[in-house]
Amino acid sequence: MQPTVDSVNTQFGAKKTEAEYITKTLLRNCPQVSPNATGSEVLVLLTEHPEIISLPVVDNTLPIGLINRSLFMDEMSKPFRREVFARKSCIAFMEKEPLVVKESLGIQELSFKVVQSGSKALKDGFVITDDHGEYLGIGTGEDVMRQVAELQAEKNRLIMESINYASVIQTSFLRSSREDISQSLADYFIHWEPRDKVGGDYYFCKKFQDGFFIALIDCTGHGVPGAFMTLIMASFLDHILLEDNRHDPAGALASMNRKVKTALGQINLQSSSLYVDSNQSDDGMDTAFCWIDMESMQMLYAGAKTPLFMIDPNDDQQINIINGDKKCVGYVDTPMDYVWTNHTISLSKGMCIYLTTDGIIDQIGGAKQIAFGKQRFSQQLLANYKQPMPEQSELLLESFYAYQGKQRRRDDVSLLGFRI
Repeated sequence: MQPTVDSVNTQFGAKKTEAEYITKTLLRNCPQVSPNATGSEVLVLLTEHPEIISLPVVDNTLPIGLINRSLFMDEMSKPFRREVFARKSCIAFMEKEPLVVKESLGIQELSFKVVQSGSKALKDGFVITDDHGEYLGIGTGEDVMRQVAELQAEKNRLIMESINYASVIQTSFLRSSREDISQSLADYFIHWEPRDKVGGDYYFCKKFQDGFFIALIDCTGHGVPGAFMTLIMASFLDHILLEDNRHDPAGALASMNRKVKTALGQINLQSSSLYVDSNQSDDGMDTAFCWIDMESMQMLYAGAKTPLFMIDPNDDQQINIINGDKKCVGYVDTPMDYVWTNHTISLSKGMCIYLTTDGIIDQIGGAKQIAFGKQRFSQQLLANYKQPMPEQSELLLESFYAYQGKQRRRDDVSLLGFRI
């Protein structure tokens, strides 16, 4: 059974929630006076109703102004003012251009109008009418701010539910790869740590009768945009391998590049020439593709800016780093017909192989506040490579977290290691 989330069952999601918040929900019924009411009558009403912030003045059914309680009371408390204004029309105390809004106006648009009116609407409130402009009641600035806060909280709740659901989907996509890795390797680790709830890193493994294909992918961005890109890449990669490109990682990269650029509109399909547009996607991925044949003890590696790290137990004084091509998959500046390079690696028993996205390499930290870097990463691998792979992962991450300290995480962090 697939997991469900309340917001998934809501037809309009956050927009529907926003639509439910309209000015009518803020309507307060309160006494009103006509333009013929005297200052004395206004004083009586305000005294009898201490909850009233402003008193609406309504001519027949049309609102024409608001009388602010504080201003009116201050004025009437001055010497001789009651005698002077007691019998005069209340219009003398009236704000003649109050904020008037229709009951169907959305809360967010109302909040903009309240802010644009300055402090007047926040202090005096505003008049609410029906769609024909006839008086219904008043609203207060305090109620607007409270409703906006509730709306924002509800929208955030719906967004977080959607992100949590996206995390479930992304994790489920990774499950088959984890199962194939466990069937293909006896000693390995996978560490997948999105910076946010979901991320733009992705690992992939597919087992075949004659070997297995493994990849580590770092898509543009992180969070929801990055996660969306990983689903596109995973779908493309599964399709590419069905075309028997698994024995040719460089060819698989080239095929992936064509699919990505076409899908994201990074080419002019009529002229087959690159073009730049402000609305055009400039997205893609860094990745390493590897085909491992355990029978022949050979590995083919092709990288798009993602290096391969190796430690040979017969020569453990240094770590061997094979750098991939400098061109990424996708992105506007990668040619449609770019050809990546396959590297053939002879495997030996006990050899350790590692892949990482740049989230760990580029993380700022340490006393000098510089990147963790390839050298520090390599030193950690050399120091612990004799340990079982899961322990290596724990030791490496312990060092990484200590180095990061209180620095903000810059990117998703993904690591993959295995022993032949």
